[in-house]
Parts: sequence; structure tokens; C-alpha cells
Amino acid sequence: MKVAVLGAGAWGTALAAHLAARHDTVLWARDAALVAELAAKRENTHYLAGVSLPATLEYEAGLQTALAHAADEASLVVVATPVAGLRALCRAMRDEAHCVPAHFVWVCKGFEADTQLLPHQVVASELAGHPSNGALSGPSFAREVASGLPVALTVASASAACRERTLAAFHHGAMRIYTGDDVIGVEVGGAVKNVLAIATGIADGLALGMNARAALITRGLAEMSRLGVALGGRPETFTGLTGLGDLILTATGDLSRNRTVGLQLAQGRTLEAILAALGHVAEGVRCARAVLAIAQAHGVDMPITEAVCSVLFNGVAPRAAVDALLRRDARAESAQAKPPAV
Repeated sequence: MKVAVLGAGAWGTALAAHLAARHDTVLWARDAALVAELAAKRENTHYLAGVSLPATLEYEAGLQTALAHAADEASLVVVATPVAGLRALCRAMRDEAHCVPAHFVWVCKGFEADTQLLPHQVVASELAGHPSNGALSGPSFAREVASGLPVALTVASASAACRERTLAAFHHGAMRIYTGDDVIGVEVGGAVKNVLAIATGIADGLALGMNARAALITRGLAEMSRLGVALGGRPETFTGLTGLGDLILTATGDLSRNRTVGLQLAQGRTLEAILAALGHVAEGVRCARAVLAIAQAHGVDMPITEAVCSVLFNGVAPRAAVDALLRRDARAESAQAKPPAV
């Protein structure tokens, strides 16, 4: 089949490399100089230095040309921009390129900062009524995927056609694809886990121990589930790949950008210096405020997320934020739990 990947960051490049092993794949970037460098070097030196890209992978700087490559019913377009770029790309597909694909999936994770919308809501607002689209998500580091290491992802869509096209494109080699229709649950998991990974990074940076890490991940999962269910997701989604799976990876893996932010905050570095040195997007920083605002609007208690926001944006020291969490009143572990009979 023909596939177009829109966005040549680390994740877009890694997915394009996987797809090109089996399909006629084009990787699009808006920067013509980057496209020329990719074609000449067969390596994304900025985002995936040292990883050789397949000789079969093609590169394109023209959006309309890239979309035309994968426009028919048997093809797939993969939108691999950050959440911040999703709306503009959807608008370009609709208004500028005049070439909306028959089937497409997005791989970004987070809430749009100014509107507090999830990716599927952004897509719906720009491409209302599009019949076949969805979210592809799960525990995945780009470098490992580009290196051909095993990975399992989930495609969530209300469209059976979208799920079928995504399976046909991605389910081969070391990549396993699961399917579902809980788009809200999948997207909430992908957004909130980034914020929680910052919290875990802070705890690790403060050398609080493995007990603290396990507690943060477990209670973070409870926060994620509460918010996701309040927004319309299904509880079981949050114990799957796009909830618990992605949270474990992002909160513990050394390749996690969000965990790195937390580690360095604990070491006393400023957020501005951390982000400047990182060179990649850390979605947990971008969407933390939106996550907390949405939780408060829906009456959802998210103390770990609140603590992360206090460190990121309110000047609270990491140690002080941890101490505030520890001082919280005791409570039942779950809403269903009842005190023992006297």
C-alpha cells in the first residue's frame, strides 16, 4: 500500500522507517533543507542521529504531493506533528492542499494548550464529518522503533475502515497493532502519562527510592483513570497499552523526555534551561496546565498533576511539592472501598 507520513521529527521518522520496510512510503517535512539532508544522508541527524534509514524511503517537501501519494481508499496518511501543529496541518489539508486523505491517523499525545481540546476534537473542528480517522498510540520510544526493536501499539477509531488500513500498514515485523474504539480513553492516557512522568522524574532526581516511584505510578494511574472516565473514556482502557503501558515506559525509561525534565528540575535547573537543552518537544510541559484545568472543571481530584504544575509554573521547589503530597489526609484507595466494620 501507499503511505505518507507527515512530520519528520523523531517519531515520524521512526514510523516512516518501519513502514518503508513493507510499503511505498513518503516522509514529508515542511523544511526543504531537511528533506534534502534526509535524502542525501539517509539519516535524521537532528532527531535520530546514528540510525540509518531504509533506501526505499522517499522524502518530500511539498504537502500536496505527499498527500496525493496516499490519497486513495487503499492508502493511509500518518500525521506525526506535535499537538501544537495538528490544527494547522488539518487546516492545510482542507484549505491549501485540497487533498484530504481517505484514511488518516495521528500519533501526537496531549491537549491543545489554548483550547484544551484532545487531538480528535481538533481534527473534528477542522475536518468535520471526515469518515475514517483515528489515534495511534502506546508505549513507544522512537529510537527503539527505528532500530527494529519490538513494540505494541493501539489504533483507536470509530471507523472499521481506519482500523483496517492502520493494521495493514503497521502490523508487520517487530510491530504489533491492537485495535479499539475508545478514542477518548486512548488520548487521555497519552496526554496525562507525560505529566505523571515529570512527577516520577522529580522523585527519582530527589533519590526518593523505588517505593516512591511505585506509589507515584500507581496513584498517577488512578488520576489518569478518573479524568479519562469523566471525559467519556472507558475504565479498562487505562489498564491497557495506552494507559498503564505508556505510563510505565514514560515514567521509568531513560529515553523519556518528560522524565528527563523531572530529573533535571530536581537537580535545581530552571525549566527554560532544561527545554532549551532538550532539543525535542516535552509534551508534559505543554499540556500540564490544560490537564489540571480540565480536571478542576470536571471536579476530578489530581493532586500529583497539581504538584507538577506548582513546580513547573508557580516556582514551588520540587522537594516542597513532594512534602505537600505526603501531608495530604489519609483516604480510601478507591471510591468503592469502605472502612472496616468496628
